[in-house]
Amino acid sequence: MSGHSTVERRGPSRRTTAVRPVAPSPSASAPASAPGRRRGGRLSRLLGSSVVQGVLILVALVWITPLAGLLLSSLRSEQDNATGGWWTALTDPSQLSLDNYSALLQDSGIAAAFWNTVLISVPTTVLVVAIAAIAGYSFAWLDFPGRDGVFLVVVGLLVVPVQIGLLPVAKLFGAVGLFGTVAGVVLFHVAYGLPFAIFLLRNYFAEIPREMLEAARMDGGSEWRIFSRLVLPLGRPALASLAIFQFLWVWNDMLVALLFADSGSQPLTVALQSQMRQFGSNIGVLAPGAFLSLVVPLIVFFAFQRHFVQGVMAGSVK
Repeated sequence: MSGHSTVERRGPSRRTTAVRPVAPSPSASAPASAPGRRRGGRLSRLLGSSVVQGVLILVALVWITPLAGLLLSSLRSEQDNATGGWWTALTDPSQLSLDNYSALLQDSGIAAAFWNTVLISVPTTVLVVAIAAIAGYSFAWLDFPGRDGVFLVVVGLLVVPVQIGLLPVAKLFGAVGLFGTVAGVVLFHVAYGLPFAIFLLRNYFAEIPREMLEAARMDGGSEWRIFSRLVLPLGRPALASLAIFQFLWVWNDMLVALLFADSGSQPLTVALQSQMRQFGSNIGVLAPGAFLSLVVPLIVFFAFQRHFVQGVMAGSVK
């Protein structure tokens, strides 16, 4: 018994000695080539960032070149455009003038088409964003009969091409007296813009923490107050992104307006297309008109650029 107890006491002592850590020597703690590796890593990162910046600058120049050419062509006379390329204005700035824009704004048809474009794009964007925000919140946080089924129908409408609905809707608008009017074009764009808008905002609103909404309900907030005071401010990036996308789609549309708008309600895209068909190479009207149609979307994009980037990046970083 005595010998057995001696073995039990020595066993733990031997195991404790076996696992005792040994302090590493300072010379072995870092490889000799660590400074060289750090310098190589910094150099590779520097070269990598320089290459990426150079590629981005090159891509930006490629994209800006046609826009610059259109701007210079719109500032030159029709005779100058016929005798030489737009790049000749870089060496001879005397070719540039605002006569084409002055003549364009005095053209009653182009001016009316520009305002028709505004009257189509702005109400369509406001209606799509407002209706989609209410529907997206309802699908995300409200329980009502058939919610999932209705949302599946909305998602299914995303795959329906616009071309399928042109003729049936045209017959319907003709029967109710909306064909050839600005209101008819607006309603068509709203109807086909809502499925994607509802799908986008529903997924964005669903990411809001449930605890936040429950706390607001416990404080006595109604659903409308929660939606207007809490959900809408939190969803501002997604709303801004949707508004930019919808505005650009409607502003640059020509297919729907070409079918549903008449000569008194046609937007700028259809008016420019008719100018091209009537006068062929009427660059004195087409160039300033095309650049004018580009300026407004650019202003809208840069005005809401910060919200647009936040909306695009939403959900990518936790």
